[in-house]
Amino acid sequence: MKLQNSFAFFAGMLLCPLLANAALVVMVDQPKITGSRAVVPLAMKNNFAEKVESARAVVFLLDHQGKVVGQSTKWVIGGSQDKPGLAAGATNAFHFVIAAGKPFTTTNLSAKVSFNRVVLEGGKLGDVNKDVQIQPATK
Repeated sequence: MKLQNSFAFFAGMLLCPLLANAALVVMVDQPKITGSRAVVPLAMKNNFAEKVESARAVVFLLDHQGKVVGQSTKWVIGGSQDKPGLAAGATNAFHFVIAAGKPFTTTNLSAKVSFNRVVLEGGKLGDVNKDVQIQPATK
């Protein structure tokens, strides 16, 4: 089942023509809640002509009223010597795990994702406002 979901997730990302304008395309799936943890799956495709050495993102978990109930910031691509970058044309998945001090009171949460740094091959910085496109996952 997980393999089918992953395949559908990447297939939707690769086939969606609306996403061709951005250089780093990020598909955000619905958060999966278990007790005091939420997992937000991301699927990324590098449409740059060069490797993305690293990218850092923040995920905010929002309740039905738009109130932030959790957040996390992580390097989703690279970020250290032992984590590889994302080659031109390649795809990758990342699962944000957000832990809360107590169990979430609702499972009706949404995720808002924002990238605050993208480093391309050779240390060149990408423009997170122009070069990153974040879309909800297609089902």
